[in-house]
Amino acid sequence: MMTSTPYAMVAQLRFRELPTRLALAAFIGLVAWITAPSIWPLAWFAAVAAGQSLDWVVFRPLRQARDREPSRARKVLCCAASTLNVVIYSSIAAYLWFRGGEPGRVFAMIQVAGGLLHVSLHMHHSRALLLSAVIPHGLYFLGLPVLSAVLFREPVLALIAVGGLMYVAHLVAAVRQSANTTRALREAGSLALAERRKAEVASAAKSDFLAVISHEIRTPMNAVMTAAGLLRRTRLDRAQRDHVDMLIDAGDVLLGLLNDVLDLSKIEAGKMQLETAKLELKSKLAAMVRLWEGRAAANGVRMRLSLAADLPTTVRTDPLRFQQIVFNLLSNAVKFTAQGHIALDAAWVGDRLEIAVTDTGCGIPASRLARVFDGFEQAEAGTTRRFGGTGLGLTISRRLAEMMGGTLTAESVEGEGSTFRFSVPAAAVGEIRPAIAPALQRADAAAAFISEPVGLAGRSILAADDHEVNRKILRLLLEPHGCRLTLVENGADAVDAAAVERFDAILMDMQMPIMDGLEATRRIHGRGANTDTPVIALTANAMDVHRAAWDAAGVYAFLTKPIDAAVLAETLETACAERASTAAVA
Repeated sequence: MMTSTPYAMVAQLRFRELPTRLALAAFIGLVAWITAPSIWPLAWFAAVAAGQSLDWVVFRPLRQARDREPSRARKVLCCAASTLNVVIYSSIAAYLWFRGGEPGRVFAMIQVAGGLLHVSLHMHHSRALLLSAVIPHGLYFLGLPVLSAVLFREPVLALIAVGGLMYVAHLVAAVRQSANTTRALREAGSLALAERRKAEVASAAKSDFLAVISHEIRTPMNAVMTAAGLLRRTRLDRAQRDHVDMLIDAGDVLLGLLNDVLDLSKIEAGKMQLETAKLELKSKLAAMVRLWEGRAAANGVRMRLSLAADLPTTVRTDPLRFQQIVFNLLSNAVKFTAQGHIALDAAWVGDRLEIAVTDTGCGIPASRLARVFDGFEQAEAGTTRRFGGTGLGLTISRRLAEMMGGTLTAESVEGEGSTFRFSVPAAAVGEIRPAIAPALQRADAAAAFISEPVGLAGRSILAADDHEVNRKILRLLLEPHGCRLTLVENGADAVDAAAVERFDAILMDMQMPIMDGLEATRRIHGRGANTDTPVIALTANAMDVHRAAWDAAGVYAFLTKPIDAAVLAETLETACAERASTAAVA
């Protein structure tokens, strides 16, 4: 933000008010000619125009370099120009005072008083400029009555000068108050700017902290959740299976909390980026309902999906955020419904999707209904202890809905249930072939676990990760599919391996010693046998800035840790298949 010097501030004000001064001079000249017709009012206006032109030229350098202190010579020139312009501008008062009779004298005093007020309020930023403009006005204002009293021997005219002194005294007080107010406003503005910069630094530090914490938490969670998933596939008795299920559920909760905190941080910092892509609406809604049916059924709650007859099969919106909002609404309904049913109704109204999630749960008291979308708020103080969660899900959902141009509202009756209505603009499109999203939400990940894809047998996969546990996890997850896995510890080793062998796909971590994954990806795609090999980012760096960096490096897909076994295998299978088909065509 540029800080103007006092002289530059006056220069800006005088430049903006130049048309007003000229228009007012034309009016004053017309009044003077009507009051005392002669050539002098016209000559006076010509002199005013010339003086204002000089003023424009003298102050111009100050307008062009507002943050630079003017030289002493420039200050003297500006003061001289101001004095000259005031002498010329108020000289019409002398003409009216001596040639215009009683009406002329009254108008002359009003004109000079207005001039004093004008320069006092607009030139107080610089004392030198203020004095250079006020003194000539004051000489006219007080001198004309005193001079007339002496010349015409009419002492009563001196009373006009006394009134003028009272006016000047009040004007001085007003100007001083205005100057103090302006100074206070400037100081407040400077303080606000400094506080804003401090807040921006703090926000950047918070973002960096969250990025580090996210990475450091996801790395051990990757080992915990993958090991739990592998353990679940082994032969277990009932008690052991219950323990593993409890471990996996706790991991899902931790990951959900981590994602919620990161999302809220991105929204508050204005860094949440929306995308527009095709979404297979009907199949997506059905998949999310199926995902929650098991947990709802365990509570004795039925789930129902109702799709309007005119609902498009495919729409264009932000698939990730749409799915996140609906997922949060279903999660909320299942959490707070102990009996009865949960219904998801989808309708197409104009060019908007209307989603309603209705439950027969505990409901929300009317006194708290308006606060359920506030951050860290839940219906009751004991809700967190009874049901868990941070209370961020609905907050994030509403903010995402508003960012997408939609709305999210709630209706509820305590003891009877609640209805959450999500409305968002979307565009209907034609039928499309199901596609695999590079990064899936928890709903997709859980649904994908039901049926893992096959087709990696014989594929050659290069994986770079500096963490020994992560490399072991990749071996445990991928070798059962029959693929040939080459594991390296850093980006430089990955580049060396890619230079001597052709791979079907490459898995690349982000933060590694010697060479990071981004640089390794660029070098692998730059030359050698794997210039067209799909690289899949597999990283604990899950923020949007990391996704953008990978996109710029040209990766095929972006997957985050903890690793979802099914999503990883499915993404690799698709990448390898596309690579093979491209090679066949070539």
